[in-house]
Amino acid sequence: MNKTHPFLKSLLTLATLFLFAGIVGAAELDQVVDVQKYNRAIHIMAMLLAGFGFLMVFVKKYGRSAITATYLLVSVAIPLYILKDSFGVLGGSGSEIDSLILAEFAAASLLICAGAPLGRLKMGQYILLGLLFIPCYAFNEWLLLGNGFGLIPSGAFIDTGGSIVIHAFGALFGLGVIMTMTTKKEIDLPVEADFTSDRFSLLGSMILWLFWPSFCAALVAPGLVPHTAINVILALSGATIATYFASIYLRGKISAADIANAALAGGVAIGSACDVASFLQAFIVGILAGALSTFGFAVLQSRVESLIKGVDTCGVMNLHGLPGLLGGISAIFIVDGLSKGSQMLGIAMTIIVAVATGFIVGKIIAMLGRKTLPYEDVDEFEL
Repeated sequence: MNKTHPFLKSLLTLATLFLFAGIVGAAELDQVVDVQKYNRAIHIMAMLLAGFGFLMVFVKKYGRSAITATYLLVSVAIPLYILKDSFGVLGGSGSEIDSLILAEFAAASLLICAGAPLGRLKMGQYILLGLLFIPCYAFNEWLLLGNGFGLIPSGAFIDTGGSIVIHAFGALFGLGVIMTMTTKKEIDLPVEADFTSDRFSLLGSMILWLFWPSFCAALVAPGLVPHTAINVILALSGATIATYFASIYLRGKISAADIANAALAGGVAIGSACDVASFLQAFIVGILAGALSTFGFAVLQSRVESLIKGVDTCGVMNLHGLPGLLGGISAIFIVDGLSKGSQMLGIAMTIIVAVATGFIVGKIIAMLGRKTLPYEDVDEFEL
């Protein structure tokens, strides 16, 4: 019978222990990373409910409805996306925490979309909007990031923080919706705000500003989280400064709506290249986004609404649409080795898919009738 030399036996035992320790260490490291992602996921949830919720209460007599619609939209989007993901439809994340974060991204895009017809949908129509929006969102996400139909190679389209997939898609989808279901009465009716509603809207904006770094860094590699977070803060700072000066220049005085919205445009625009941009590039992107967004609110919005004969209640095209497109295009100049053709193709596909599907969904929702009193709680809430 062969006997193992004592030294070799000890060496083999030691190697086995090191191998086991490595396996356990790797497993524990994965668990730590998942916990860190969970922390960022909770930050995103704060953005969805408190941030978006309060941002949309700027309509004076629609605060109860705006908050309730926010609850309902998030509660529809997250389970529906996770269900889709669990069955591997249109790709799958392969991780429970990643699935939750991707579902939150989908919910954010849905809330952006809902901001366009806000105040003119019955509460049940918001639920239907969510049920129809999420499959369209997932389809576009699959086309751009999942090599859908082989149109864009995996990894060729860069959009880490969702400038195009989340923000531009949601805004353009909302644009398609309002193109089909805005009545003449709604066009002529002013969207009123007051001192209290503006303050709540500014509170929502501050919550979004605070947690936006977690939104963009939610799924980046652990080593890139600090750089990504700083980039987002710099972009938000640049947008806030630009919004202040642009608002005074274009309006003569500071507009609360500009500060509450356009100050966030830097977070939207830096999303595509948030993990690779330099600090200077992030700050410049933020400045450009803030100026563009303020110009959208002050000058473009009334002209676009007149052109499409629709009312964009929250100005989502100015906060999410235009800065989102800016972010997707800016990645071409920031990311080394990026396929310009794939990036532009992804942007073009998003525009087409979002507007077309939004137009169809708007037609479907309009079949369920109209809200009796636009921009008011009284027809659906006990006051």
